[in-house]
Amino acid sequence: MAVNLTNADNALKSVYLDAISEQLNSNVNPFLAQIEKSTDDVWGKEVKKLAVYGMNGGVGAGSEDGDLPTAGGNNYKQFVTTLKNLYGVIEISDKAIRASENNTGAFVSLLNAEMDGLIKSSKFNFGRMLFGDGSGTLAKVVLAENGVITVDNVKNLIEGMIVDFREQNGNAILSATGRRIISIDRANGTIKVSGANIDGVLTEGALITIQGSFNNEITGLQAIFNQDKDELYGLKKSENSWLSPYVQKETGEISEMKIQTALDVIEEQSGGSVNFIVCSWGVRRAIQNMLSANKSMINTMDLAGGFKALSYNGIPIVADRFCPEGTMYLLNTNDFILHQLCDWQWLTGDDGKVLKQIPGKPVYTATLVKYAELICSRPNGQGALYGITEA
Repeated sequence: MAVNLTNADNALKSVYLDAISEQLNSNVNPFLAQIEKSTDDVWGKEVKKLAVYGMNGGVGAGSEDGDLPTAGGNNYKQFVTTLKNLYGVIEISDKAIRASENNTGAFVSLLNAEMDGLIKSSKFNFGRMLFGDGSGTLAKVVLAENGVITVDNVKNLIEGMIVDFREQNGNAILSATGRRIISIDRANGTIKVSGANIDGVLTEGALITIQGSFNNEITGLQAIFNQDKDELYGLKKSENSWLSPYVQKETGEISEMKIQTALDVIEEQSGGSVNFIVCSWGVRRAIQNMLSANKSMINTMDLAGGFKALSYNGIPIVADRFCPEGTMYLLNTNDFILHQLCDWQWLTGDDGKVLKQIPGKPVYTATLVKYAELICSRPNGQGALYGITEA
């Protein structure tokens, strides 16, 4: 069968979409695999969710012929936040399609390569967002000299990313947007980007963000634990104490007692139980050292999505590349829901086509899209240990 745009379009819709959705819903990282995905509480472009906090007040004890307790219903506050627009784009040249029009195997290989690249990029960025604060900030500039840009952290950066540079207040530096990262020196914390030299327009503290994504990413863990930012889901933390999670700074050497203390306090203040722990790789090594020193058996367990984890009293402990250094998050995944308008879909035109020609270019493009937002209904049921000594 000859290969043409119609065949390619049908393949993207009927063959690749389900596989992509499965990969991006279950195989991004262990944390996302544990989170429920739901279309509930989605109203137009927003997520509006009633969160219950505190306790029903209509309970009491009294005398045999005395008054009954006064009714006191549940306490509710409404979270309001916008659905975030998540996109992934592939391009296929007309030349590549025509070169393989009489070779189905070659065209399948072409599509497979494009899909693999899209999935890899989407996994990286979606996984990164889960640990972010929604701003899309990847790193901050420390120094720019001779075309080499020193940054405060390269954890969220990878070669091939297209990024924007912004002033500390978030304003775009127009001459430094849409730059592609061409190399990263991870040992020295430096990067080089495409295009003309921008040393002169970059100052210390300038932000590096994913192209066009500033303040448009999903609300990740950092937004919940950031004590410097007062607003969360449209409410003020300063006016709602239950929006503040448990935080322990300068933890130092990790110990079972420190972990257990955090678990106990979280359960006491929220009524919920931690069922998932995620940490940096260095912290996981420190935990393994701790268990070995205590002559404790290091048990493992299988998780959804095919992931494996260490086990601490039946609670899985996983390491994630995007978890900040020296950090351990203690979470109740039952409190998290990824609210979505729909699952991953191809963006189609009025004609129902997925592949569209870029005006003026011999190139066809297809766009994967999902409208979603992550919400934690019980922030005080989560915890974080910072400043852990890594191994």
